[in-house]
Amino acid sequence: KCGLAGPVLDVLSRRPGWQQAKDEEEWDFLWCDVSWLRENFDHTYMEEHVRICHFRNHYELSRKNYLVKNLKRFRKQLEREAGKLEAAKCDFFPKTFEMPSEYHLFVEEFRKKPGITWIMKPVGRSQGKGIFLFRKLKDIIDWKKVRKTMVEKQFLERGNCMLFLSQDGVRTDEQKDETQIETYVAQQYIENPYLIGGRKFDLRVYVLVTSYIPLKAWLYRDGFARFSNTRFTLNSIDDHYVHLTNVAVQKTAPDYDPEKGCKWMIQQLRQYLTAKHGAGSVEVLFADMDNIFIKSLQSVQKVIISDKHCFELYGYDILIDRDLKPWLLEVNASPSLVASSQEDYELKCHLLKDTLHIVDMEGRLTGKEKRVGGFDLIWNDGPVSREGNLGAPVNGNFMANTHLGCYNDRKQQLKQLFRTLSAQQTA
Repeated sequence: KCGLAGPVLDVLSRRPGWQQAKDEEEWDFLWCDVSWLRENFDHTYMEEHVRICHFRNHYELSRKNYLVKNLKRFRKQLEREAGKLEAAKCDFFPKTFEMPSEYHLFVEEFRKKPGITWIMKPVGRSQGKGIFLFRKLKDIIDWKKVRKTMVEKQFLERGNCMLFLSQDGVRTDEQKDETQIETYVAQQYIENPYLIGGRKFDLRVYVLVTSYIPLKAWLYRDGFARFSNTRFTLNSIDDHYVHLTNVAVQKTAPDYDPEKGCKWMIQQLRQYLTAKHGAGSVEVLFADMDNIFIKSLQSVQKVIISDKHCFELYGYDILIDRDLKPWLLEVNASPSLVASSQEDYELKCHLLKDTLHIVDMEGRLTGKEKRVGGFDLIWNDGPVSREGNLGAPVNGNFMANTHLGCYNDRKQQLKQLFRTLSAQQTA
């Protein structure tokens, strides 16, 4: 069963032996949006083999305020248990405050560094909606007034129904949501992004988690860099075409060319950086990105409800600065799977096909695979070595099993993998 159109539905409906369940029919596999999850997950009985594309409380990683809270808590835990050096490996997200609840803490920090740029993001929205940059406290005070006025207006428009309590004397969640001011995060803006052709970009990288306890995570070899349409400058902080790289924003630019688009494949970016900075520096950069994926997942490992029926395909948004340091901007539990070009359509179809191979409804895998199509297993209750079989002791220098931005010969690999599996079954 599938609640989405585009590449997801195309891949699911073309998979051999699968057929789409009609409205009331029973299903074995569900690709849904997160709103279905909120309304139905707790009331749905699932048999042993059934799979669904989200963990129950995926928002612990994908909502911007929860992500920051979990990372801060995890960093403190690491400092207590393993020391400051290990805790410093979590220093990959900009200084962030939840608004309005941490407003006074934010003001304290703001006054320490007057003149720097901050970015405000609503925690529950995507595609660049509601985001703005600022350098003056006055902009935040104005924002608070605007949000308060909107809520009061909403209250008056809806009439006295807001004053009633539910039967047990407690306001319902819906009523609470209506009276609350929308939560934002205020985040220190990265003022020195790495530029190519004078333009800012960020990366979209895909990580598949099939289990949290134990943690099992796969990293996809393909991904892309999303470029802004306009040359970078800090002189115009109100220009979204300069500062926001979301395709949803950039495609509305007056001079946007849909044929050229604003994306590079991640392989192209890796080649460019290697030519400019050397293979060693780029290896360190990509290893630092691997650290972001693992540490962020570990930060929510104990709070995510690890259900054997669930898996999650995350879209990580990473920004690289001029010092080749990667920063985590956010994690998406519903990364856009709509294609903006033919190349993009092929990437997303391959990504989805390989996700289904790993979820393995057909029961073809042994569970000892370190690579399936374009996915490489990067964590299996511990780091995975590039050499030897899964679980075998590592001799000599450890090399992590990660190949982000490397050649993706997925077709050949899958052909070889399924041929070997078929031969083993026959034997």
